[in-house]
Amino acid sequence: MSDILRRGRLSSTPDEDMINFTSSMSADKWIFEADILVDMAHTVMLHEQGIIKEKDCSSILKGLLKIKEEGIEELDHSYEDIHISLESRLIDMVGEDTGGRMHSGRSRNDEVATCIRIRLRDELLSLMEELSGLRKTLLEKASENTETLMPGFTHLQHAQPTTFAHHLVAHSDAIGRDIERIIGAFSRVNKCPLGSAAFASTGFDLDRERTRSLLGFDDVLGNSMDAVSTRDFLIESASAMSNIMVNLSKMAEEIIIWSSSEFSFVELDDMYSSTSSIMPQKKNPDSAELVRGKAGTVIGSLMALLSLCKALPLSYNRDLQEATPNMWRAVETTRSAVRITKGMVATMKVNTESMAEKSVLGFTTATELADTMVRVAGIPFRTAHQIVGVLARGNGNPNMEEIDAVAKDVLGECLSDRGLTAEIVKEALDPVLNISRRAIIGGPAPVEMKRAIESRLKELENTKTSITGLNSSIDNSLKALFSVVEAYTGKEA
Repeated sequence: MSDILRRGRLSSTPDEDMINFTSSMSADKWIFEADILVDMAHTVMLHEQGIIKEKDCSSILKGLLKIKEEGIEELDHSYEDIHISLESRLIDMVGEDTGGRMHSGRSRNDEVATCIRIRLRDELLSLMEELSGLRKTLLEKASENTETLMPGFTHLQHAQPTTFAHHLVAHSDAIGRDIERIIGAFSRVNKCPLGSAAFASTGFDLDRERTRSLLGFDDVLGNSMDAVSTRDFLIESASAMSNIMVNLSKMAEEIIIWSSSEFSFVELDDMYSSTSSIMPQKKNPDSAELVRGKAGTVIGSLMALLSLCKALPLSYNRDLQEATPNMWRAVETTRSAVRITKGMVATMKVNTESMAEKSVLGFTTATELADTMVRVAGIPFRTAHQIVGVLARGNGNPNMEEIDAVAKDVLGECLSDRGLTAEIVKEALDPVLNISRRAIIGGPAPVEMKRAIESRLKELENTKTSITGLNSSIDNSLKALFSVVEAYTGKEA
């Protein structure tokens, strides 16, 4: 292939060690197809603006289609990046007098920034769909367990009785916010830097709106210096993915704890479990442990991106080459973790009897008993809190006589004299009645949970419609691009 980059200003060729050190080819496989799209759109625009002839435009586009068909494997990987390797291959195919015109009015700086944004927006759209699938799975599992009792925890200590549905919807809501964050990040990713050249734009009369439209971007980045140098869209995306992984890690941690013999709340499907090489009885929640562990990989990618971008002067610096491998690592890890978590939740067995049995351990109905004293006996909550706190030192199932004895010490009178009865106490200590009283918005009462799940499923359908719209907008733009390419080449793009 032609040495099109170093033959002018530079007189020596780097050795193998230097080539390996500076090359981005291993990460550039992510943007090969995006680079073809960018080249096509830029070439079409160059002809429409009268910068290159139709014959040259047609030859370039035919060459690009051939390179696309051959795939990245056929490119010379000794070059420092995909862009120069691809352009060099094109020149070898159609000649420099034709192929050498493709890069008019363009730099690798705006080219690579555009390619990264194209690939990342596709990954974000796929991630939105996968997160939506996980959220739906959580809601479906919740709908099956609106009356499944379980202990709720604070500080990992038994706190109050709740339902498994209440717990799952909490995770669903967190995933819902994650989807919103990814949609927000997408809106800032889907802006076009192409036409900014190295950083000071170009003297060629480019039509940036035309390439923006052909490539399916929502807007152009208005300042050419900012357009080529900023990687804040990578930081924002990696941050949103780190948040996703934190939420998945929380779910994974609970699955790990719940599947232990001490809890026995759930059992993972065999597909998501492993066994021991020495202990034949073991069924280990390896999938959940790896989701928990891989959260560190994504968070590490975010930290790397922040460190790379810190204190870089405007505009482009080669340091930024190291940004994209971290982004792709975060993308790949997050998407796989979402899919695995969905599979674990969808297939896990829920041990409802064990959950119900442990829902009252640790005097989890203490709060309702204190609230009942306030409602029935008319005493201040803080006084009721003290009485129940003393009772909690006992067996966690106090009778009326024990309550009156403690109340006598604290208040100087019995609560039975204020209307509290053994039957009322029994109801307060019943976890089912306890939960059914918590029917306000956000509470675990079955009637409220059914309403909440239905509401969230409708919300999810609206989200899916929005995602479909984002996909359709890009697809329509690319169809328009391929149609133009076909008109110039007579070949289907």
